[in-house]
Amino acid sequence: MATDTLNATKDPGGPAAVRRVLLDNGALSALVLLVAAMSLLSGDFLTTDNLLNVGVQAAVTAILAFGVTFVIVSAGIDLSVGSVAALSATVLAWSASSQGLPVGLAVLLAVGTGIACGLVSGALVSYGKLPPFIATLAMLSVGRGLALVISQGSPIPVPASVSGLGDTLGGWLPVPVIVMIVMGLITAGVLGRTYPGRAMYAIGGNEEAARLSGIRVARQKLIVYALSGGFAAVAGIVLASRLSSAQPQAAVGYELDAIAAVVIGGASLSGGVGKASGTLIGALILAVLRNGLNLLEVSAFWQQVVIGVVIALAVLLDTLRRRAGSRPATPGDPAGGPAGPGRKAAATAGRFAVAAVAVGAVVLASSFLHSGGSGGKDTKVGLSVSTLNNPFFVQLKAGAQEEAKGAGVSLTVTDAQNDASQQANQIQNFTSQNMKSIIINPVDSDAAGPSVKAANKAGIPVLAADRGVNKADIESLVASDNIAGGKLAAKTLAEQLGGKGKILVLQGVAGTSASRERGQGFAEGLKAYPGIKVVGKQPADFDRAKALDVTTNLLQSHPGVDGVFAENDEMALGAVKALGPKAGKSVKVVGFDGTPDGLKAVENGTLAATVAQQPRELGKMAVRNAIRAAKGQDVDTTVKVPVKVVATK
Repeated sequence: MATDTLNATKDPGGPAAVRRVLLDNGALSALVLLVAAMSLLSGDFLTTDNLLNVGVQAAVTAILAFGVTFVIVSAGIDLSVGSVAALSATVLAWSASSQGLPVGLAVLLAVGTGIACGLVSGALVSYGKLPPFIATLAMLSVGRGLALVISQGSPIPVPASVSGLGDTLGGWLPVPVIVMIVMGLITAGVLGRTYPGRAMYAIGGNEEAARLSGIRVARQKLIVYALSGGFAAVAGIVLASRLSSAQPQAAVGYELDAIAAVVIGGASLSGGVGKASGTLIGALILAVLRNGLNLLEVSAFWQQVVIGVVIALAVLLDTLRRRAGSRPATPGDPAGGPAGPGRKAAATAGRFAVAAVAVGAVVLASSFLHSGGSGGKDTKVGLSVSTLNNPFFVQLKAGAQEEAKGAGVSLTVTDAQNDASQQANQIQNFTSQNMKSIIINPVDSDAAGPSVKAANKAGIPVLAADRGVNKADIESLVASDNIAGGKLAAKTLAEQLGGKGKILVLQGVAGTSASRERGQGFAEGLKAYPGIKVVGKQPADFDRAKALDVTTNLLQSHPGVDGVFAENDEMALGAVKALGPKAGKSVKVVGFDGTPDGLKAVENGTLAATVAQQPRELGKMAVRNAIRAAKGQDVDTTVKVPVKVVATK
């Protein structure tokens, strides 16, 4: 056994060297085993197109994570990178599209914006003595707010030359992958071959010792956070190129993925340890997990659980491995200590255990949590829902599954979690799976265009549900008329108030087509009632809890309001809670959607009315038409599902 180990150590090449590299790098072992497992579990995984999809889907996270690597190596943290990416992309689109700035200058301005955000965070940490967590959390909020202010809550198209960054070279090599590799090489060069890179390791290892050795710690931290901000800007530009627009709500939560990628790749949150190659591997692991779970049709709800568990296991076991590998030798443990052969073997085994447990968790989860579609396998249909954190879309999904089961087709449902980039990935995965047809309920109509175009090129018919898709071909739009519904809501609320009064408006997620269209219809409908005055208007993101807080705050400055219009029932119910006994009596609240909770509130008299859609029927009709399109049969270009007002008696 000892002889074999010695020979393997002496042999610098061949299978033994490969085995040694894998055993010495837990994250790389996890990636290799994960790819092997996914290849066995899904015949669609190990194809050229899908592997390129994985690379594209990893690109934004990896670029963000490269920047975060600098921060974590120096024992800091950066929670602002997602917001800085969105702000930088918004600055690019606004300056180039709205202000007519040349694209080259707009790109430089966007990168400069990211660097400036990083410098502010670095100054707060270095000179303001704020904890990195607090300083970057503040920048997270500032960056997101500025993106919304500049864009006015709506996506801004990017110039065609920027959109080209989301395309391919030679018809097969994705540009985002090239950008990811270039940024990785820059990261490796900075960390390994520059004075600031060496200073980062020194500061992360022992900040006081670094200061005493002559390193100007405050200045180096400015450089660290400036690099993180600059990398976030590049990630934002790549993301905008993929979506052909700058989304003010883009990259929400991406900072957590970036940190996870760095830590999975072997960096220590306590500082002093980390490298670019490990970060890249960590980002690829996350991308392979998400891609593979989609292909395996694991339930959209369980995917988040599986990914979270795998991340926690990988980091926990790697931490235990590090402790085992660094325990000093004792008389009773002569093989101990960092350099002891027994301890090195234990550390190697620990690395492999990290990989094995992580992959095992995925395989077991895929077996138990397989969502399985809805019947036969001859016709496979994919449905990407904007969010399943909303009863309306849960009902849409239920209706779609019911129709698919009755028709004997396989329906795979994914949850985009109100993230246009994640939805683009899901549509790409459906395309790789050679779905017979695809249904998309877009997070944003403009951002959905590029991924739908790719499906068009692959010859897969795409249908839109509830919201349309811009700048791409769809077979059919199955939807309620949100603008007409908004006008109906205005008419209903005005009649409830006798044609005069002061009202509040609760808006949905800024930038979404549903919020824009319902708000537009409501504003147009109010023109017929000059006695109705909107005294307060704020977004509550289609969320009941946020609507409760927003309404409570608005009532402080407008205590005498007579009515509230909420762009969905969840927000309307939050407003009802904030109003307390006034709801349905002195203050009339009108919602939108006709969810079960909303209809129950109308019946109880606390909600004056709701513009009721039929989400279950909408889901059924979307699947019905998707099956027809998959079979090459004609479908109606537009299918309208009727809406109606349900009001208290």
